[in-house]
Amino acid sequence: MQRRAFLGGAAALAVTPFVGSTLGALAHDATPEASPAASPVLPVTYTDDSGAEVTITDVSRIIPLNGDLAEIVWALGLGDNVVAVDLSATYPEEAKSKPSIGYQLQLNSEAILSHEPTVVLGNIGLVQPAEVIDQLKAAGIPVVQFNPSTTIDDPGNRLRKVGQALGVPEVGETKAAEVDAEIAAAEALVANVTEKPRVLFVLVRPEQGIQMVAGTQTSLDAVIPAAGAINAGAEAGITGYQPLTPESLITASPDIIILQEGGYEAVGGAEGLLQIPGIAETPAGQNQAFFAYDDQLLLGLGPRTGALLMQMIADFHPELGVATPAA
Repeated sequence: MQRRAFLGGAAALAVTPFVGSTLGALAHDATPEASPAASPVLPVTYTDDSGAEVTITDVSRIIPLNGDLAEIVWALGLGDNVVAVDLSATYPEEAKSKPSIGYQLQLNSEAILSHEPTVVLGNIGLVQPAEVIDQLKAAGIPVVQFNPSTTIDDPGNRLRKVGQALGVPEVGETKAAEVDAEIAAAEALVANVTEKPRVLFVLVRPEQGIQMVAGTQTSLDAVIPAAGAINAGAEAGITGYQPLTPESLITASPDIIILQEGGYEAVGGAEGLLQIPGIAETPAGQNQAFFAYDDQLLLGLGPRTGALLMQMIADFHPELGVATPAA
């Protein structure tokens, strides 16, 4: 899906759009959609991030309950073993053809168990209702839980963790080293920038009546600083995701607003965003400095994080002349 840049007027920080570039192409160039088929060494007894000791004896039928974990499984070369995914699994393309178990925050154990999984992966706090995990365990299914990604080290570390749990630790380490190197290269580009734009992530889901902004303890607080910018939400004292209000926007005073593509389109683009109270009064609103990125790529903090950072750097720091692939 195309990364969109929408700007109007004379942007205060001279932000300019990169028309026609695609994060899909960029991510494909930086990190292949899938590794060659891996050969797991089992059984594995793994202590997951919840503190539970889980024994995995069979990874032939994997169900990741979250999209970012699905992407990691594919990156580890085990995508062919995935028998079902949730609706947030939109990358790689093959994930979309898998049977659906519903949405990660609205799951039921019966739908999951109907696919006869041999192992289930889930993010702590991002599988709802929470009793689904207990129900799967009660049914005898090995469930491995991971902390959600919130730091710039997490993309590589989670590849290592999932690789260990699924019996492919060497593949996990190799992929993690590649991702770590991509992130380090992106960070090096902005290590000496002196003007850092204030960037605010706005989560809008009109169909659910959701309007929120992101602060600390979120994946955005990892990628925004790594792209040479200031997380305006964190600077405004916001923790996690908090309701979007005119007051929060005034305090954050963002130069740039970033969104998920799905939210940007659902709210009606720039025109719809400017109707949200307070946005038109921000520097970003006055210059229509809005950038929308693929949903899973932006929030997943997964194997393609290095590619996301390169695109953000191109968007936030045009003075660096970072090139991105043409569509």
